Amino acid sequence: MATIKIKFRASSSESKEGTLFYQIIHQRIARQINKGYKIYPQEWDAVNMEIISGRANCARMTYLSSLKETVRNDIQRLNHIVLQFDQIGKPYTADNVVAAYFAPVIGGGFIAFGRNLVERLNRIGKNCTAKTYTTTLNSFFRFMKGCDIQINDVDSDVMVAYESYLASINVCPNTVSFYMRNLRAIYNRAVEKELTVQRNPFRHVYKSIDKTVKRAVGIDVVRQIKNLDLSAQPSLDYARDLFMFSFYTRGMSFVDMSFLKKTDLRCGILTYRRHKTSQQLHIKWEKPMQNIIDKYDNTESRYILPIIKLDGADERRQYENTAHRVNRNLKKLGKLLGLSIPLTTYVARHSWANIARCNNIPVATISEAMGHDSEKTTRIYLASLDASVIDEANSLILRSL
Repeated sequence: MATIKIKFRASSSESKEGTLFYQIIHQRIARQINKGYKIYPQEWDAVNMEIISGRANCARMTYLSSLKETVRNDIQRLNHIVLQFDQIGKPYTADNVVAAYFAPVIGGGFIAFGRNLVERLNRIGKNCTAKTYTTTLNSFFRFMKGCDIQINDVDSDVMVAYESYLASINVCPNTVSFYMRNLRAIYNRAVEKELTVQRNPFRHVYKSIDKTVKRAVGIDVVRQIKNLDLSAQPSLDYARDLFMFSFYTRGMSFVDMSFLKKTDLRCGILTYRRHKTSQQLHIKWEKPMQNIIDKYDNTESRYILPIIKLDGADERRQYENTAHRVNRNLKKLGKLLGLSIPLTTYVARHSWANIARCNNIPVATISEAMGHDSEKTTRIYLASLDASVIDEANSLILRSL
């Protein structure tokens, strides 16, 4: 069986980038594949044979992260090629492996097209969409066992098989829907560019969204969270403060909280645009909000909250890392309170909407306050409230028997 390794060849000049290449060894004969990937010596871990970011700046970290994913996919594809040769059972050489790797996918590869689309999205600043497409393509690539597929061969049979594969590894229905909707969007881009004709390959697969479990708590629980003495547990205290800030600001999402600038607060009004919809919102600045700000020394930052602490240093990664850490600590807090649902920053958003509805605030007002693009979205948030109202009504009837 052939072996695949990734190697790094340093430049003769220490200040210049070296070259990454793949080495294929079979029957003591070695061949190389050089894709032109360049990194500096300090970005290479020779022991584990992998790329490391070290202290790279924001742009460099993005490049290294993307390259690391590309290399992982290349190695996976090469290993799959070797496995296919071994399963056939006929003699082959290292040159055969190289030739199979470079063999073009006739008509253009769907996964390759998707990855090119991701690169274009990143270049124009649509990083969130690029990230969701990358996650989806990686899943589809695993289903394809490291091989691409012609765009013209993407049909309903392939998508039904992919759906069955996802079910076999216990992927939940909403995630299946997420993958299918993203693949459909990528496929439709290929149709727009006239790389294929529309064959509606997704017509037989699941693309709906199941109703999620209740993610809201009542005003009594919010009050409990607010009044907890967490002075001896600073990490939980910090998570609680960000939860409460979200609640105070009408359920502001964590990404919007993270990028609030001090210049967004003028004359007692906080003005910001939602990252998700670009809708501009205005919030009256209240004392509880200021109390949280005053609690933390964030004078050196241009941001209101101490979430992104290093300006210009891969700010999105800082936001994502903090979000994960805060949600982990909020779940600990929820267990401390004996809550039946996992406590996250998203619960603050759902809770504000449900508590507002309990106070007879019209759905249209709640929708506008939360920056929803339609009342339909708001009603999804309020679905758990409607169920609890029905349950309470039923309890009243039963108690009257």
